Amino acid sequence: MKKWVLSLSLAAGIVGLAGCGGQGGDAVAKTKAGDVTKDELYEAMKDKFGEQALQQLVFEKVLSKEYKVSDKEVDKKLDELKDQLGPQFQMALMQSGFKDEDDFRESLKINLLQEKAAVKDIKVSEEEVKEYYENKQKDITVRHILLDDEKTAKEVKAKLDKGEDFAKLAKKYSVDTAANEQGGDLGTISIDDPQMDETFKKAAFKLKKDEISAPVETQFGWHIIQVTDIKEKKDKKPFDKVKDEYEYELKVAKLDPEMMQEALKKELEKADIKVEDKDLKETFDPILNEQQEGGDVPADEEKEEEK
Repeated sequence: MKKWVLSLSLAAGIVGLAGCGGQGGDAVAKTKAGDVTKDELYEAMKDKFGEQALQQLVFEKVLSKEYKVSDKEVDKKLDELKDQLGPQFQMALMQSGFKDEDDFRESLKINLLQEKAAVKDIKVSEEEVKEYYENKQKDITVRHILLDDEKTAKEVKAKLDKGEDFAKLAKKYSVDTAANEQGGDLGTISIDDPQMDETFKKAAFKLKKDEISAPVETQFGWHIIQVTDIKEKKDKKPFDKVKDEYEYELKVAKLDPEMMQEALKKELEKADIKVEDKDLKETFDPILNEQQEGGDVPADEEKEEEK
């Protein structure tokens, strides 16, 4: 599981201390050896977690002003993650540094806020939404032969075109050792299956039953795909009822980390952040001053180069 942001439990602690104002000398803990004051605790926490916690709190405040995420939306995303990870969910939380599920929910909400900021400028056509809708209404059973290079993939496709057996060729040529023992079978998948490569799914869902694809390149290599069965879902919903939901899902599918980061940067710039604590002055510099790879060189740097 991706850890989107630092645990809010840390941030909440720092903010609680920061909001004490003139009560900074109040004791948080008392001992015979001396008291630990709120100021001391604040400084200690700031040294360890200050920048990350301040970022998290500012992100939520800035994004929440412009965008809204409901508890229902957080619940839905949380359920999706639980379905993906199954019994590994709690372990994933611990490994990512989250205290518990409630702690993770807070971070999940900020990620969804950032997601909404990023999708607002993404466009999808009516045709794309309709195609996605049709694909959502069915599940397909697929098998594939995975090759390391295009040349071999074309050779295997030629053998299939001549009528050679798909399963036998999968066992002989496929580098997917888990699937090739089953004749390349990958089981039944849906269009929004998070475990499957997007390019693979897009190619597979265009196929008719028993049709074999041309070689398809993904991050894993070159695939030859065959759909062996297509099942229509029983709970098919009218297009008008789900159009907005599916349009949003399509936009999210087009996001990448760079787009998410750029959207956050724009929102922070609009917010005109001024950090008053001198020790945390540079907290947002890595985001606000980040240059895109291959981007323009700032004017002052150009002048230096000219000299």
